[in-house]
Amino acid sequence: MPDDKKNVAPAPVALNEMRLFDRNLHAAQARLTGGLAPSALIGAMMDWAAHMADQPGRRAAMANQALQDMAALWNFTCNATPALSPAPGDRRFDHPAWASYPFSIIEQGFLLNERWWNLATTGVTGVARSHERIVNFTTRQILDMASPSNIPFMNPEVLSATMQSGGKNLRQGLRNFLDDMALAARPGPVALPMQPGRDIAITPGQVVLRNELIELLQYTPRTKTVRPEPVLIVPAWIMKYYILDLSPGNSMIRYLVEQGYTVFCISWLNPSAAQRELSLDDYRTKGVMAAIDAVQAISGSDKIHATGYCLGGTLLTIAAAAMARANDERLASLSLLAAQTDFTEAGELQLFISEAQLAFLDDLMWKQGYLDSAQMAGAFQMLRSNDLIWSRLIRRYYLGEEDAPNDMMSWNMDATRMPYRMHSEYLWHLFQNNNLAEGRFPAGGNPVSVHDISVPIFAVGTESDHIAPWRSVHKLHLLNPGDITFVLTSGGHNAGIVSEPGHPRRHYRSLRHLPDSHYHAPDEWLQLATLTEGSWWPAWAAWLDTHSSAPVPPPPMGNAKAGYKCLEPAPGQYILQR
Repeated sequence: MPDDKKNVAPAPVALNEMRLFDRNLHAAQARLTGGLAPSALIGAMMDWAAHMADQPGRRAAMANQALQDMAALWNFTCNATPALSPAPGDRRFDHPAWASYPFSIIEQGFLLNERWWNLATTGVTGVARSHERIVNFTTRQILDMASPSNIPFMNPEVLSATMQSGGKNLRQGLRNFLDDMALAARPGPVALPMQPGRDIAITPGQVVLRNELIELLQYTPRTKTVRPEPVLIVPAWIMKYYILDLSPGNSMIRYLVEQGYTVFCISWLNPSAAQRELSLDDYRTKGVMAAIDAVQAISGSDKIHATGYCLGGTLLTIAAAAMARANDERLASLSLLAAQTDFTEAGELQLFISEAQLAFLDDLMWKQGYLDSAQMAGAFQMLRSNDLIWSRLIRRYYLGEEDAPNDMMSWNMDATRMPYRMHSEYLWHLFQNNNLAEGRFPAGGNPVSVHDISVPIFAVGTESDHIAPWRSVHKLHLLNPGDITFVLTSGGHNAGIVSEPGHPRRHYRSLRHLPDSHYHAPDEWLQLATLTEGSWWPAWAAWLDTHSSAPVPPPPMGNAKAGYKCLEPAPGQYILQR
């Protein structure tokens, strides 16, 4: 009998099974690369190299620039006339000894080399902008690592400390290094130098709501009367909420309570793999909307001042747009602190946002069920490697200095995880496709528009923000035609927001945009805005006052009859999850 199987075509490959194999492979690769996609870097490098190879004129100009730089370095060696100065904010060469021979020559040679590579990796005709950013960033990381300030025998500050102490700084630095290695090898989370609920996050209050995603904190009034309209704070879930409730002297929450406001704040769950399928819309409904329902039931007010910080501000904007679509008029105002609504100029984080990178990261999160805090922190540290990595290495290991614990540093160590589905939706919908700004972002199954929000808005950007650049935050003016008071404050993403009254060397600019008035582009806005010395917090409190009613006695803590009884003292349990 003939073999019936001879003429049967082979079964097609099970694509789903092979996809599972690929995802597991990518997840394993991501653990080695810190979540960075090799294909994204390779593609960017090939794009840059191919276009540079096809531009002999550009290569000749770069060779000529190298000769000019060599001549400038020789001229400096002979005449001590510096060719370059470090960029603003670059503190690697601040020590006076860098101005003395031979260290001044080493510094100038490095700065010239750094500039040359910046010219070589930017402005190459034909290279995709995203690829240019990746190549330039990668080159900067390599140069930052090779900086003479990181090499002990080239760093005059380290040499001076070694001679003066007889090498004690290096012995102490070795002990610091060994301590850090032992700490890194120890299982479990690192101990915080300042404990939430004991040293920080100690503004008195109660947990009045707990569900599978949030705890809602209500803070104890500190004034005899309060404004009827309470303040609800929606913090980012990328870190713990108490960036806004650090030490009593720089706690925004305590400040608002002292200004006569009933303040509520969301404390987000630190998710594990069990919450992998939580969606971004779950964060809106079970987070923001559940909190709004509770705040209204407890305060008895028809209106609420909603405030969102960073990702929390973006989520709050989505919630406000959905409420406007549904004719839900419970918001009295909207305050957005370092929060983006348009992501076309979303800062240096765009370095990690591409089709290749997001697909790679998706596979890692799919395998784990979440994005780990260490994987996320690594990306942020790379954005500011000089400040967050190399300068600490020099201080701690070469100079033998101990880290002085403070509230901001302790908070920065208290990172959280991101559930797989939510973070994937956030990256694809907002960063990659800019769906919110373009009216495609779905909330409750239907797209929402920032244009629909009709309540007054107080928006804050910070001058040196590398996560939510102020020009990106300013794009809110292009999306909403309403009453927007825009404030630009000194400082960065965190320090610019935590800018309490009395903080030295603080200033801010502000300008109000009235409905139907002309748009002012960022540079024009800078020229028109009013400059004020000091903290922006009093200006915000005054703005809230103008949109609030006359003071009344404080509402009770919680409302047991409405289902919001006081469960336990603030800061609750979710803040302690690690």
